[in-house]
Amino acid sequence: VVYFINAIYFKADWSEPFDKDNTFTTQFTRSDGTQVACEMMVSTANFAYYRGEDFSLVDLPYGDSLYSMTVLLPDSYENLGAFLADLNQADLDLWLSETAVQKIHLGLPKFELEYKLKLNDVLKALGMEIAFDPYNADFTGINKGGGLYIDEVLHKTYVKVDEEGTEAAAVTSAGAGMTSMPPSLFANHPFVLLIRENHSGTILFMGKITEPKWKG
Repeated sequence: VVYFINAIYFKADWSEPFDKDNTFTTQFTRSDGTQVACEMMVSTANFAYYRGEDFSLVDLPYGDSLYSMTVLLPDSYENLGAFLADLNQADLDLWLSETAVQKIHLGLPKFELEYKLKLNDVLKALGMEIAFDPYNADFTGINKGGGLYIDEVLHKTYVKVDEEGTEAAAVTSAGAGMTSMPPSLFANHPFVLLIRENHSGTILFMGKITEPKWKG
């Protein structure tokens, strides 16, 4: 009878660009230990970084830094499930507050992901059973004649991460003797990503990348 559609569209360029010429093919280790080829973007630049007990966090700003992508990478390819089970807002807020901007060697795979989920069972479990019941649902506020109920609720997500909108950039260094190497975050196994609005702290998107598929 009627469709209600809620859509969010987000597109932004990185504040610190990736150089397309530096992207290379490498192996991404899945949570079961098997490997798959991926296109890895690399950059050495200043990012907000936090080192936890068994994970690393880096915050990549978009544009004027109002929005950012936060990457949380467990040390082991096997630990993403346990890491997510323990993840909570309080810890995330603490980690973000303790980040320090410093030079980071960053490797982030290019990927496109599409996700589709029927939310009927999820919403019923949250207490909306009656809304899906054709005999007991009450939507007379929409249709005075009654007879309306929710048939299905679908959620679809599409995310694409690449170097689009960037310009060529290179980092060259030379020297001799002992020096302190900057920390690195090389996302070559499953990780969590968040897209956040930094003024309010709102998380616009949260997902896990267990295999960085790239359509090109």
